[in-house]
Amino acid sequence: MYRKFSERLPEWKKSPYRKPLLLQGARQVGKTYSVLEFGQKQYDNVVYLNFETSRVPDSLFDDLNPKILVSKLSNFLKQNISKRDTLLFFDEIQICPRALTSLKYFCEFAPEYHIIAAGSLLGVAVNREEFSFPVGKVDRLTVYPLDFEEFLYALGQKEHVETIRICFENNTPMDEYWHRALLEFYHQYLLVGGMPECVLKFVETQDYILIRTIQEQILIDYLDDMGKYNQKNEIKKTRLIYDNITIQLSKKNTRFQYKLIKKGGRAAEFENAIEWLALSGIITPIYFLDTIKKPLDNYKNMDAFKVFVSDIGLLSAKKKLLPEDVLYNFAELDDFKGGMTENYVCNQLISKVFDCYTWHSEGEAELDFIIQKDGAILPIEVKSADNAHAKSLKLYMKRFSPKYAIKISANNFGFENNVKTIPLYAIFCL
Repeated sequence: MYRKFSERLPEWKKSPYRKPLLLQGARQVGKTYSVLEFGQKQYDNVVYLNFETSRVPDSLFDDLNPKILVSKLSNFLKQNISKRDTLLFFDEIQICPRALTSLKYFCEFAPEYHIIAAGSLLGVAVNREEFSFPVGKVDRLTVYPLDFEEFLYALGQKEHVETIRICFENNTPMDEYWHRALLEFYHQYLLVGGMPECVLKFVETQDYILIRTIQEQILIDYLDDMGKYNQKNEIKKTRLIYDNITIQLSKKNTRFQYKLIKKGGRAAEFENAIEWLALSGIITPIYFLDTIKKPLDNYKNMDAFKVFVSDIGLLSAKKKLLPEDVLYNFAELDDFKGGMTENYVCNQLISKVFDCYTWHSEGEAELDFIIQKDGAILPIEVKSADNAHAKSLKLYMKRFSPKYAIKISANNFGFENNVKTIPLYAIFCL
C-alpha cells in the first residue's frame, strides 16, 4: 500500500547529513512493514533485531563503541553488517535503553552505518528516568494510520485524488455524482479507519465483520500494553480513561471532563494516565487556547482540552457501531456524529503534522480547531452534515479577522464571504 511517509526514507538514505532514524507511532500503524520493504528495495541486506521477540543478552550492549557493537551484533545475528550496503533495523527499541543510547554513538563516531530504529511505546519509554535519549543525534519521524488520501489510493481511486486537489485549489465544486460517491468512501473510512491490516483486508474482502475482528484484537493489544508497560497504580486509571473517551465524544460539549470518568474525578488523579495514552500514540489531546496570538503554544490552557482516539476505525470498534448506522447515516447516531466527525478531522490534521488547538468563548461559541498554515492562524469549524450553519465561525471571524476561515462539512467545495468550504473527504489537501 502507498504510504506517504515511506517517500521520506530514500531521501533520508541519500542525505549527507543523515543520522540514525527514529520512527515513532502506535502499534500496528505499519512501521515495521514499511521499513523492511524499504530495506529490501534499497540495500543489499537488512539486519533486523526485534527487542520484543528476541532474547538479547545484556552483554550485547555493555560497550557502546560502534566498532565493538557492530562486531557483537554481526556475531549474535549471524549476518554481515557493512557500512553502506546494510540497513540495520532495531525494532521495539524502547525495550532496550542501551540500544537507544547507542544511536548517539553511531551518529558521532560511525555515521556511515545506516540505522533505523522503531518503537510503539517509545514516547512512554523515554519519559522514564533510566532512559538517556540521544537528543540532537537522531532524525525523527512519526508514523500515523493511513489518512483518507492513502485510503483512496488503496482502493484504486488515484484519479479522484487528483480531481479533489484541483477542486480544492480552484474552489470549484466537485461533479455532484462524484461528490456523493466520495462521501460514501468517507463513510467507509469511518468504519475501516487507517490501520494498514484493516485497510488491506477491506480492499480484499469488503467484509466489515472481518475488519471489526482485527480492530478488536488491536484494542486488546492496547489494553495489554497498558498493563505491561505502565506503573501498577496507573493501569486501572489508564484503562478507565480509554474506555471513557467514546462517552465524552457523545456529549455536545466535547471538552474532557474528569467527572465523567468517575464521580468526584480530578485532574491530579488522572493526568498521568492521560499522558501515558498520549505518549503511546493511542490518543491525541487538543488544548483550548486562552487567546489567539502567536506563538499559539504559549497560550494553550493545560487544564482545558479535548481527547480524540488516534484512529477513527478503532473509535467505531470501541463504540461497537454497526456498519449500516454509519454507511446510511441513521438518526440513532445523532448524539455521536458530531464528536465522531471531529475525531476524524483531528486524525487527518495531525497526520499532516499540524499542531491543533481549539477555542471557545464562554457561553457564546466554540470553534473546533485552530491551526497555523503558511504563517496564518486559521479557524476551522466542523459539521457532520451538509446543512452546516457556522455561528461560532462567524463570531470568531468578527472578533479576530483571520486571513480566511475553513468550514469542513458534507457540502461541496466553495469560497464565499472569506470562508473556504472543504468536503469531509478533502482535508488531506490542506
